[in-house]
Formats: sequence, structure tokens, C-alpha cells
Amino acid sequence: MSVPEHPDIDARRDLQAMVQLPEGVEPPPQLLDAFWAYEAALMADDLAALDAFFARGKDVMRGDAAGLLVGRDRIDRFRTSRGGAPARTVTEIQVRPLTETHAWVTSINAPDRGGRGLVTQLWERTGDKDATPGGWIISAAHVSAPVPAMDTRIWRVLGAPLLAPTGAGALDGVSVAVKDVFAIAGRRIGAGVPAYVAESPVEPVTADAVAALLAAGASVRGIAQTDQFAYSIAGRNAAYGTPPNPAAVGAIPGGSSSGPASAVASGQADLGLGTDTAGSIRIPASYQGLWGLRPTHGAASLTGVLPLAPDYDTPGWLARDGVTVLEAARVALVTDGDGEVAQRRVESRHAVVCAALFEAAEPEVRMGLAGVIDALAATGVFDSLEPIDLPAPRDLFEIFRVTQSAQAARAWGAWVESHPDALGEDIAERFAWAASVNEQAEQAGLEARTAARTAIDAALGDRILLLPTASSVAPALDADADSLQRVREATLSLTAVAGITGRPALSVPLLELDGGPAGLCLVGPRGSDLALVETALRWVDTLA
Repeated sequence: MSVPEHPDIDARRDLQAMVQLPEGVEPPPQLLDAFWAYEAALMADDLAALDAFFARGKDVMRGDAAGLLVGRDRIDRFRTSRGGAPARTVTEIQVRPLTETHAWVTSINAPDRGGRGLVTQLWERTGDKDATPGGWIISAAHVSAPVPAMDTRIWRVLGAPLLAPTGAGALDGVSVAVKDVFAIAGRRIGAGVPAYVAESPVEPVTADAVAALLAAGASVRGIAQTDQFAYSIAGRNAAYGTPPNPAAVGAIPGGSSSGPASAVASGQADLGLGTDTAGSIRIPASYQGLWGLRPTHGAASLTGVLPLAPDYDTPGWLARDGVTVLEAARVALVTDGDGEVAQRRVESRHAVVCAALFEAAEPEVRMGLAGVIDALAATGVFDSLEPIDLPAPRDLFEIFRVTQSAQAARAWGAWVESHPDALGEDIAERFAWAASVNEQAEQAGLEARTAARTAIDAALGDRILLLPTASSVAPALDADADSLQRVREATLSLTAVAGITGRPALSVPLLELDGGPAGLCLVGPRGSDLALVETALRWVDTLA
């Protein structure tokens, strides 16, 4: 057997002793040559060579802890975006021939960064010996990498727990991932920006929204990553990396509450505490198949939370189930003098839809969610389901963009200007545009916002508006900037309805498409937060 020369493969080992087969069985001709050639290409991140080693078509598979990729196109996109595999040394190879043309190979490796990894591959001999040794290619693979002590794409600080409960109640045993814009006593706020956390003071008091969860029995698992200054809905962070999306492998997670969402979706926390200004709870909920609630503006305390645009900022919650979101909201919403959450009822059996909002979504999302609404109607949950007209989605986007940007510039413009290299390119460009919004433009935006709010309130009344949470499923990790901007603008034209009106909005994971999950959003009257979640839970039960 020939072994390619490569600095990351220990060719000095006793290779025959490394390879193990059943007694009396010989390895298929040139299979091990192909194995070593693939390993060398992987360590060199030789994309052209790797291209030849994987089977083509829609049935080839690659899986790891993040999920399963099915189809050559998805595997190629993953490989080009990951930036190479971590360096490792193969220490053992188990070969099990299955037929004359198929073999099962499991190898154990020692990564340079420590731990042990395991790779299992189904090899197939195609006969094209010019492409790979012996014509062997991989038709399925599973990679098990050492579990990191902490995934820094998701977490900035992690504990066991970081904060213990201060009381007991409805959230006993619930672990929380807290977005890195909330104050934690004895810790710094990082806001997704290394230069900011280096200068920020140690917080003396824990934010009200965190303290409320602790008092109800929850513990804080850790401080989770955010898009920089929470000024994005994509979920990407140039400094810490992009948190994974377990529900759509190879896609962005959605933001800016990206760390809490990924922690919850991957099972590392039960509840995510984030903020929602433009959709930063609702979008990651939609992209990752979670429940996500943006409460009525002003209904939950922002004391101890970094601002972005105060007219729109609010805490919010993410969970894998609606009951956890409901209990979190119940304990965290502002109470009256008797300690009760003041809530108004919602016309839960009367819903409305706006065709223009659905037209803002991509066809598969638009049609899929229309099917979900039809299925709900068929169960009899609605006494009425009526079409309504609302201000044009593009107008809502422009109103929101101008008014939010003016406030973001006031909050962080001076800091950004004094730290010119501190932000990723996308966030820096967004702040540069925000700085261009003058007083006259902001005033015009505020006047347009008042008119839009009045028109939306008149059209909705106390009924529930149904609309797509986001305009699309989660875009791919390698999506270009122009594509992401188009998705951002279309999505913000949807999320702006709740932002402009201050109404609560709940994303419910009711649709699964080939590209990943998509949420149906329920927008209720101001002050109907708990009733909105309770209504959604009843609806989901009827579908089940």
C-alpha cells in the first residue's frame, strides 16, 4: 500500500498494525490507497481533490454533531464554507468489506488540539480509476469530533451553572442562555464585540429580566453570543464566528439573539433570553424551529440591558416548546401593584391575514404557511378568518429602517466612530448608513410611523394577525451580501408590523421545508402576551 507524503499524516507508524480486518479477510484492492489519498486531501483542504472523492447526486450523505447533509450540493457548500478540517493523525482503521464494490471503513484519529475523533465511511468502487485510486469514492460518511469544552460561537461565558436559582417556581430546573447584552452581576457585557467587552465595566447588578427568571427557579447556563451590538438579524459575528443552526445544517442561525437560539436548539439550554428590536427573537426562532415571543413593547423590564433603538427594544424568550415560553413570560412581564400581570384578552377565534405580507415572503414559505392556516381553519379554531389591507410592506420597512437607524446612531455612533476597526464589515456599514439619517428624515419617519400605527390598529382591532415570521427559510452560510440584504429587507417588512405598533408577536414552528423550518407569526393586541401564547398552544394541539 502506498502512503502519500503529507506533514499531517504520521507515515512513520506501523500502518499494517493500524489497519484491522476480520481474520482471513484482505482489504479490497486500492481501498486503503484511496483512504490515505482522501485523508491527505482533507488535511490540505484541497477542494478539487475532495470533489473527486465524494459521490455525486442527491443521495450522498454526510453527518456530524450539527446534523445530516443529504445531497452533493449541500455537502459542497458546507465544505467550501468551513475553511478546512482540523489537523489530526489517524491512529486506527477498521475495514469491513461488504461486497466486491462496497466497504465500510471506520477510523479513529487524534486531533492536534486534543481528544479523539471517529470517522465512519461507506466506500463504493465505481471503476473510474483515473479519478481516485481504484475508483473508490465515498457515498456516506459520519464524523464524530471531540466535544469542545465550550463552543465559543455559541457562548462567551459558560458555567455549571453560571448563576444558581434565587427562588423556586414555574421554572424549576430550567437552564437559561442569556444574550450578551444583559447585565450579570460580577460580569462584563460584551455585545458581541471584543473591543467593547475589553472596555466595559463589571456590572454591579443583574438585569431585571434575568433576575425574574432566577427567582422563578431557573439557572443561568451562561452568557450567549449576539450579533455585534444586536444590529443584525442574520446571526453572523465576525469576531466569534457564526453559531450553528441545528435545524438547518449549513445555514445561518438568525439573529441577533443567535447564541441563545443555537444553545436552545442544540439542547445546551432550555430557555433563551434575548432581545427583539427588529425581529431578533422571532427570526432565529423561525430559522431554527423554536417558539419565540416578542412581548408588548414596555411590558418587560429593560433595566440592565444595552440599548439599540429604545422605541423598539424589548426582551424576549426562545424555547423548544410553547409552555416554557409561556412560563417565562408569566414571571418576567411587568406586574401591577398586586403582583399580577395585567393582560387583556385577545379575540382568539377571530384571525386576519394580509395578502401583501404573504407576497413579501418567498413562494415556498408563502404557500407552505397558507397550507398551515388552511389546516388550522379545517380544525374549526376560527370563527372568522378575514382578509385585510395594511400599509404596503415596503413602506413599513422604510419607516422602521429610518427610525431605528437614527436611534442606533445616537446609542452607539460615537463609540463606533472612535473604534473604526472594531466591527465586522456588515455591521460597520449599517452604522455608517445610520449616521446618514438626518433630523429631517427621522422626523418624517416618525410622522409616517404614527400614521402607519393608526392604520394597522384600526385594521386589526383585537383580532390576531397571521403572517410569515420571516420571508424565507434560513439562508445558506455562504450566501452573498446582496442576497442577505434582500432577505433582510423582505423580512423586516414583516417584522415591522409588531415593531411599529408595539404589539406582541409570537413565532410558532409549524412548517418544515426542504431548506429548514419556517415559523407562523401571530400578532395580537398590546397587552395580550400570555393569551397569545395560550391561543397558539391550543391551535397546535388541534393540529396534533
